[in-house]
This record gives sequence, C-alpha cells and structure tokens, in this order.
Amino acid sequence: MARRGLRQSLIKGGHNGRLIVVEGIDGSGKTTQLHLLDKWLRSLGLNVFFTEWNSSDVVKEITSKGKKKALLTPTTFSLLHATDFADRYERNISPLLEADYFVLADRYVYTAFARDVVRGCPPAWVRKVYSFAQVPDVAFYFRLPPEVAMDRILEGRPKLKYYEAGMDLNLSNDEYESYRIFQSRIVEQYEAMSPKDGFAVIDATLDIEEQQEQMRRRVMRLLPPGKVAPPSELKEAGV
Repeated sequence: MARRGLRQSLIKGGHNGRLIVVEGIDGSGKTTQLHLLDKWLRSLGLNVFFTEWNSSDVVKEITSKGKKKALLTPTTFSLLHATDFADRYERNISPLLEADYFVLADRYVYTAFARDVVRGCPPAWVRKVYSFAQVPDVAFYFRLPPEVAMDRILEGRPKLKYYEAGMDLNLSNDEYESYRIFQSRIVEQYEAMSPKDGFAVIDATLDIEEQQEQMRRRVMRLLPPGKVAPPSELKEAGV
C-alpha cells in the first residue's frame, strides 16, 4: 500500500494563522534560515511564535535520561517524541494559530515520518500517531547531500551522540560511518515525501541570502493585506 501524504492524513486549519515549518537533515542550515525568517516577519509587525522539535519541558527530562542510558527502543523513541509534539501542539501551536499568529516550527511531523521509519517503525502507524496535526501552510525542505551536512556537523565537534549517530540501529561499529548511513537513509525518506507532501524545496548549498530570499518570496503569499515587503531587502532584516 502506498504511503499517504500528510495532506491526506491530517486536518485543515479553520483560522487565519499561518504555520510555516522547515525540515532537513542536521547541518542543512534550516534553523538559521528560520530564525532569519522570524526576524523578517517580526519587522513587518506580525505576531510570530517559534517552536523547536523535542523541546517540551514535560517530556524533555525523560527523553534525556533514556538517551543517556541507551534504553530507548524505536517505538519508545517514537512515542516520546510524539508526546513532546502533542504537548507543544496543544499548548502553543494550535492556540496561537487560532489567535492568527505566524507559527514557525523548526522541524514538524515530517521529522518523525523520516526518522521513525528509518528506525523501523511502520510508516502508516507513525502517520496515524500524528494525524491530529494540521497541514502546514508551507513546509520548506532544505536539500543537502549527506556528505556536506556531515562535514558541517563534525566541524569542531569531537564526538557524536549515540542516537544522533544512529548507533542503536547497528549500521556500523564506527560512529561516523553509522552517522553517514543514518543520515543518508533519512534523506531518502525526505526525498520520497517531498512530492507527496508538497514540500517547497530549497537548495541548501546556495548562499544564505539566496536561500532566504526564496523563502520570503514563498511566504509573501501568506502575508495579510498591507504587510507586503520586498523579500530582497535582506540587510534591513538583518541577513
């Protein structure tokens, strides 16, 4: 059975808020770009809220303990992240969308769809777990070769974390090779999702300014009347 796209499995919003998410492997530069977009939207006088993956205070401590002791199975890992997301969604994302905020999410449910499936969770099951979530107004996918991302991540970092490197999957005894394989498989999942879930693809090898301008041109379609600003005015917005 073909995997259903998010647009077929999640709900549509009935409000004037806007949900903008960024996805991509570690080192793709998505977080930097979302922070720049955040600054630009605030400069237009819009109400903006920024949220990050795995950041709920309710779940963070439990997840951290499980990671340190390497006790997390793929299903446990998946459910902990789903609990984290559900808490943030109920407390922040959904209410602020109802209040007409621009909600910016550094990783959304697609991160789970990629990572959890690579770890062996059934795709249909993972999507059902997150079926309460709203379809984003735009989901940017920052496309970057795993080798380039790995060079960026490892620059100045002496050691990879156990789960970050995918060592729980027994891909390789070498943590760097395990990390490369793990990230490559996540990229495969993102590439498969991209046409089905309607990602707005950004070439993450481009200059920061060019990537940001592409994002702003796309987001301009979502701005309320009277809030239009040239996306190329990067210096004024702090790029």
